[in-house]
Amino acid sequence: MTERPTEPFDPNEPPADTSETVLPSTGPSAEGSSPEAPIPVGPARIATTGPIAEPPGWTVPAPAEPGQAAAFSPEPDRIDRDRVAWQSPVQATPESWFEPTAPTPVPVGVPDRSRSRGFIAPVMVAALISATLASGGTYLALRASGALDRVGSTTTVPAGQTASVPQTVRIDEQSAIIDVAAKVSPAVVRIISSQASANDPNATTGIGSGIIYDKNGWILTNHHVVAGSDKLQVELKDGRSFGGTIYGIDTLTDLAIVKIEATDLPTATIGDSSTLKVGETTIAIGSPLGTYTSTVTSGILSATGRSIDVDSGRISNLLQTDTAINPGNSGGPLLDAGGNVIGVNTAIAANANGIGFAIPINIARPIMEQAVAGQKLARPYIGIRYEMLTLPRSTQLKLTVREGAYIDSGTDTTGQASPAVVPGGPADQAGVKAGDIIVTIEGQTLDTEHPLDSVLTQFAPGRTVTLGILRGSQKVEVQITLGTRPADL
Repeated sequence: MTERPTEPFDPNEPPADTSETVLPSTGPSAEGSSPEAPIPVGPARIATTGPIAEPPGWTVPAPAEPGQAAAFSPEPDRIDRDRVAWQSPVQATPESWFEPTAPTPVPVGVPDRSRSRGFIAPVMVAALISATLASGGTYLALRASGALDRVGSTTTVPAGQTASVPQTVRIDEQSAIIDVAAKVSPAVVRIISSQASANDPNATTGIGSGIIYDKNGWILTNHHVVAGSDKLQVELKDGRSFGGTIYGIDTLTDLAIVKIEATDLPTATIGDSSTLKVGETTIAIGSPLGTYTSTVTSGILSATGRSIDVDSGRISNLLQTDTAINPGNSGGPLLDAGGNVIGVNTAIAANANGIGFAIPINIARPIMEQAVAGQKLARPYIGIRYEMLTLPRSTQLKLTVREGAYIDSGTDTTGQASPAVVPGGPADQAGVKAGDIIVTIEGQTLDTEHPLDSVLTQFAPGRTVTLGILRGSQKVEVQITLGTRPADL
């Protein structure tokens, strides 16, 4: 065994530093968690009037006596910290602490700084000027971009918790829905339709919603909301109630105009459904089930150009949304994130969830304007039978174009023969022929997103429009004066 030589003792050498550095402790905490982590809360349950069955193996403890801790059965698993074995020995805490003796200072020479003072001063001044200019430039850039004017929403820390700094978050979509609800709800009404009978003269036949679009009492709603009624009652969000009359029924879609005798009413802003993009936020306001007035739901625009079959016939060019729409929402508005009316809620898929349909507001706009102008509600008509082309259909027919309205004969819904061009109708008088393909109306290209009937509804009966037609291999233009759509179509 080799012995280590003993170093000589120097009485002038300071004693070795044997003190320990003690780090502050924040208390024990589980890995990845905070000492002040919130207690997790289970999912909410629907309130019931009967007793709630407890899970097997659990019993509800009796209320604890004052000063006595409550207990649960079975007992939750616990960690017996007394049995935890540490692999390394625990050092005993000394009975007293002492500061080490300060070491004897060693005299050192102080360099002469008089030579560097003349050089340091200009450098410091130059650095200060540069920093000032840079700060000023940054401020001007932020001010010009508007970044200094933006205000975020600050979350509120619950009582009993602390936060070192304010937590700023942005919830743009939620804020938009809140703003839309406050802005548009006053212009959404509940419509109660009733039909007198011998047994009950005030029998209610239906309850739906409506949109005030003109301050002088003009309301847009669904036809099926007011159909067959003898009396209409229109209720506003502020509690006022008015008697209503049916001004007119749309012959093309499930729409109707209702009039009440009132002025200075709150109105909804009418938007533009032609600019919609699939996936954007949609909001519905109405009276679901006829009871829960001013209910607000939200979702997205799922698709456009949908067609459905209803009791009154087939409705085309509808908006599809997953926004919750229920019975009683019919006639209410479908809105975009800016609070603009983009559609009228009309129907839901009976065998599915999250599939609702709305009539685009651009289809409703012409009859809305006709009503305010005191005109009879009317739709344009050209008198043809057609189908919108798709790529497979175009390939099957060996056509040179893939999109457009192909005029061809066929059969109607009753199985009767239907001519391609109605004799004596507007198209017949303008020289339109079977086999023609209408590719444009007033310069608007016809395709799956812009079908003929949807584009045609933008024009009033009696107006002359230009049709771009492909006839064989030739392109021709035809001037046609629009007629009035018959009510029985």
